[in-house]
Amino acid sequence: MAGEEQSDKKQGFKLMGILDIQNTPCAREAILHGAGGSVVVGLLYFLATSRVKKSFDMGFAGFFFTTLGSWCCCRYNNAMLRIQQRVIQEGIKNKVMYEGTSVDPSCKPKADEKSS
Repeated sequence: MAGEEQSDKKQGFKLMGILDIQNTPCAREAILHGAGGSVVVGLLYFLATSRVKKSFDMGFAGFFFTTLGSWCCCRYNNAMLRIQQRVIQEGIKNKVMYEGTSVDPSCKPKADEKSS
């Protein structure tokens, strides 16, 4: 019994049985932004035109495009962050490896010690 409860907690919440929101990066934020975008777009369109069905359609389109835009921006930012972390890790590794040697980039030769 206890093992089944723990495995259920680790699975997380799946949206439409496909997307695991808890374990997928950016999914939760994208869905929340899409929900807010759909409310705003649908409400503004309804206030402008007073057409209920068309407002629902515009709200759904607002959800789709807001979710998609938020998802793409978040994934792009995560990818850029991973690239920056990889570059910093390589730099730290090289700093530790070359520290105190003749190829150390932080030790610049002095102008007085130039060989003529």
